[in-house]
Amino acid sequence: MGDSEQTTAASEETLDPADWDAARALVTRVAGEAVDHLRDIRSRPVWRDMPPEIRTRLATKVPHRPTPLEDVVREVFGTAMAYPMGNTHPRFWAWYMGAGNLTGALGEFLAAVQGSNLGGGNHAAARMDDQVVGWLKEMVNFPSEASGTLTSGGSMANLIGLTVARNVMAGVDVRAEGIGALPQPLRFYASDQVHGCHFKAVEGLGLGRKALRLIPTTEDFRIDLTALRTAIAEDRAAGLKPACIIGTAGTVNVGAIDDLNALADLAAVEGMWFHIDGCIGALIAIAPVNAPLVTGLERADSIAMDPHKWLHAPFEAGCALIRDSAAHRDSFAHSAEYLQGASRGLAAAPWLHDLGPQTSRGFRALKVWMALKEHGVTKFGRLIDQNIAQAKYLADLINQTPELELAAPTCINIVCFRHLPKVGMSAEDLKRWNVEIMLRLQEEGIAVFSDTTLNGRHCLRVAITNHRTRRADLDLLVKEILAVAMRDRWPV
Repeated sequence: MGDSEQTTAASEETLDPADWDAARALVTRVAGEAVDHLRDIRSRPVWRDMPPEIRTRLATKVPHRPTPLEDVVREVFGTAMAYPMGNTHPRFWAWYMGAGNLTGALGEFLAAVQGSNLGGGNHAAARMDDQVVGWLKEMVNFPSEASGTLTSGGSMANLIGLTVARNVMAGVDVRAEGIGALPQPLRFYASDQVHGCHFKAVEGLGLGRKALRLIPTTEDFRIDLTALRTAIAEDRAAGLKPACIIGTAGTVNVGAIDDLNALADLAAVEGMWFHIDGCIGALIAIAPVNAPLVTGLERADSIAMDPHKWLHAPFEAGCALIRDSAAHRDSFAHSAEYLQGASRGLAAAPWLHDLGPQTSRGFRALKVWMALKEHGVTKFGRLIDQNIAQAKYLADLINQTPELELAAPTCINIVCFRHLPKVGMSAEDLKRWNVEIMLRLQEEGIAVFSDTTLNGRHCLRVAITNHRTRRADLDLLVKEILAVAMRDRWPV
């Protein structure tokens, strides 16, 4: 190498460490501290608010000068690691989230090091992505010839399923002509308990909120089939096109599961697409005891599901499954000149980005793949049964406690209830009182749960999607609720 080449090489920069041995030592230490973080999770508060100095630190301007990596890592442990959302803690039961797992976290790290873009191509990570989608199809008894794609989560999985439904049912080439060419306005139907992402989906599809017609539910919060049939008939008579029935396998409020077989029958009779939002409950299909609750999943035209819930994959990991693989690909495929396939080499494989809106995609499959290989699907099924049994245990505790009242049937793993401090309290004061209990236990770091409104009645909501939860945690929850009530008696 000549002098000029040596000078050029010396002036060229990289993001790689200057000292690989020092980098190895730091990564080893960080990995150990990360393991300790999970090992000791029960000894920490579920959640705690950030003090002003941390908020200030997280509001500084972009750095222009370098900081030693050891100092950067120290800051991460003092901020992000010290003040988490809390969903990995055994007493986090607020929103419907998985609790993560160490193997999945290791998979996330290795996926980042491996660095592949999962837009597709002929390489091992892309084939592993296909394999995980195939495993998910097996878990819910979906046909092997169906297609699927890993997504960021349930919202995107539902959007993909409903996009294919719109395109198939449109009656025109909506990708080419746009929704303005629709011969009739499309209508989608779901229960009044459907997840809010479906409103965003119909808006994003250009159909407008009116395209999603909400159907009343029965006393057990399942879609009312009689009301659904009536709505479909009314819309047909009005010149609209009933296009899609959205069944829910586990509603976000109470965990209710619609009669999936009855909905599949109705969709077949009416010539409609049948989509299932299974982000909460589809994976009950792998649970040895409770699998019959979701019979009918296999009859859907499309399913949305979430491995980052009951498979406890670290965020993000969703999945959309589509029975008609050609319709799936036809809804998203685009052949750009710079992404042509080939008979040999890196481009000699189908492009995964033809199954969804993202061209750049992360290697989400590895964290799911590794955890399933380590534990086996049977164990994950047992953990689902365990959470459902824990919810029934909590419901029994509430029934045995005079000051507490169940607000809805406990269908799977969600328990809705409220504390009743005294007879005759107004609905508004009762709501304020229960919200105060919820916030006190959050702020004290004891337990995190949420609240909701069912048929106009406010209640607290415990969603047990956590492999670390034990029945003793639920005993503690009831004990601490009663302790807050006895100690404060607010607003009595």
